[in-house]
Formats: sequence, C-alpha cells, structure tokens
Amino acid sequence: MGFAVRGDAWRYVVGTDDAVRDGPADAELLLALAIAHFAEAFDEAPPDIEATQSDLSRLVRHLIGAQPDGPRRALLGEALDAIDDGLAGDAVAGRLAAARSAGRDRNDPVDELLAAARELTAGG
Repeated sequence: MGFAVRGDAWRYVVGTDDAVRDGPADAELLLALAIAHFAEAFDEAPPDIEATQSDLSRLVRHLIGAQPDGPRRALLGEALDAIDDGLAGDAVAGRLAAARSAGRDRNDPVDELLAAARELTAGG
C-alpha cells in the first residue's frame, strides 16, 4: 500500500500478486497511509517503489496545504518538523495521529487502509 501523484491528484495505490491498482485518496486516507508508514505497520515495499523521506515530507506538506483547520494544520506542521528532523518513526506517527479528525480518531488507521484496499481490489 502506498500513494502516488497523478497530475495534481493524490492516489491510493495497492499492489496485489497480479496487479497494481490505484484510486482516489482523500486527506484522511493519505494521513492514515503516512501514520502506517511511520509506525512500520506493513512490510517494506520493494526499493524501486518505496516511499522516501522526501516523498513523505511532500505528502505531509500537501496535507498541510489542504487543511483548513488551524489547530490540525499546526499539528501536521509539527509532524513535518519531526520528519525533517529525522525523529524516530513512532514519534512521527504519534504526531500524525494527533492530527486526525475527531470522528476518525476511534478508527485504527491500518484497519481503515485495509478496508480501502479491499474496496479498491474488489472491482478488478
């Protein structure tokens, strides 16, 4: 699982044994992806498609730019600083988790990603 940018659109990407599929990703799904990455929730991607620190910084910068809520934007800014400072993954994941919207705090980000992956791969 990961993300990609196609033009100006950020996409959710899922690789299966036989295909790679992508679909639209809202800010909350992208945030869940970033949390899962820093929490090391999934096996590492192959090196040729693995997200770099630069990719993840770009993703969080995108989330900051798309966030209208000042306090949540500030929390995302703290997470970006943690990424840029090279803090441990769990520290970054915690800062990102603090920026999740209130309604989604109760949903585990990994469970959310797995549900989105099932939905994306069911159609193909």
